[in-house]
Parts: sequence; C-alpha cells; structure tokens
Amino acid sequence: MLILLPPSEGKASEGDGPAVGELSFPALDRSRKRVMSALIKASRRRDALQVLGLSPGLAPELAKNLAVKEAPTLPVSELYTGVLYDNLSLAGLGAEARARAEQSVLIFSGLWGVLRVGDRIPPYRLSMGVNLPPMGGLGAFWRPAITAELDRLPGLVVDMRSATYAGAWRPGERGVSVRVLKDGKVVSHMAKATRGEIARALLESGLTPSTPDELAKVLDDLGYVTRPAPGRLDVHI
Repeated sequence: MLILLPPSEGKASEGDGPAVGELSFPALDRSRKRVMSALIKASRRRDALQVLGLSPGLAPELAKNLAVKEAPTLPVSELYTGVLYDNLSLAGLGAEARARAEQSVLIFSGLWGVLRVGDRIPPYRLSMGVNLPPMGGLGAFWRPAITAELDRLPGLVVDMRSATYAGAWRPGERGVSVRVLKDGKVVSHMAKATRGEIARALLESGLTPSTPDELAKVLDDLGYVTRPAPGRLDVHI
C-alpha cells in the first residue's frame, strides 16, 4: 500500500543537519537539480513573488530558496506542519507504525518531486502549481520522471493529494482518491485534518488493503463512514 500526500505550506523554520544529500528515488536527482537552479534564479528576480505565486508577506521565504543548496536540513517527518501533518503526527508514531510510514508514505513536492518521510531537506517555498521558468508548469515537468519511478512500485495507492499535486502522477486503476465530505459537500480545512487522521489510522492498524473494497472495509472498521465510487472513496464526517 502506498499513501500519497501533498506537502504543506507550513514548515519548520530551520533544520540542524547537514546540507541536502542523498534522497529517495535518486533517478529524480537530475530533475531536482534543474528545479533547484531554476528556483534560485527565480527567487533573485524583482518579480520573484509574482513568479512564485507568493504574497508580499511571504517575501522572507525567498531567502530560504536562495540558501536551499547549503541550508541545514531536517527530516521530512519534522519539516511539514499544518493541519494534515498535525493530525498525522509522524513524530508520535510507534516504532512499527513509523517503519510502515517510511515504506508507504510518499510526499509530493514542487522542488523535490517525491520524498519519503526519512529524507532530509531544508525549508523552501515552491508549489507544484507554479509555472517556473524555464520548465513551465511543475506538475507536467515532473510527471514523466515520477511516473517512471512510481509505476513500478506495487500495491494499492491511497491518494490523499490535493489537485495541484495529483497531476504529477496518475496511479491508474489501482489508485483510490480519498474525498472528504460534510453534509454532502466537499470541505477543505476539515478534509486536511481527516486525511491526516486516516493516514495515521492506516499506519497504526498494520493492515494493508489491496483493493478499494478492502480499503473501504478497513476504514469502516476504524470508525469512518465511507461510500465507494469508481476510482474514489468518499469519507463522510
């Protein structure tokens, strides 16, 4: 089973480890270097905030982008904050659940492509939705390289990414997109919390559903109200 997550705009302010080195999926390294170089150049531009889709209040984030090659790192499990990651609480997982997270959880990133929770990276600011010169839309840029890597991984894909990140890899028929609804309507903030809770519950359960129907049963047994649909699993809160 693979659990796909988006990153978070909220991040820890700094790391305390060595500069970024080896990461999971080394076949993505060439693309990572291209995006990193382009991000640094874009962050030096006078219109950097506009290019990167950042508000004026986020101007200090540009300094993190400029230092991304040499900045101290921290584990992905500690870097991302925000509602989804607060509810997933990777740091609070027991040893067995943490080991499953290291194998099952894949986090998509506009800068790094795909990461595992044990990878060490520095704070940065780059959404997959950015049209980054000269490569353009990052979802389309990353798709060929990520597809070549992830298509070969086995197992049911539990997809809890936002639409911005879902375009970077489409898992096909073995993918189940988890949608969260309240009173029959898709919700945003509460959806992030619920997705974090679901990811944590799956990791702690030790269960590995291999089909959408098995996933629905596991979540039902864990206390969630689900409704399967083709390629999707609706969770009602």
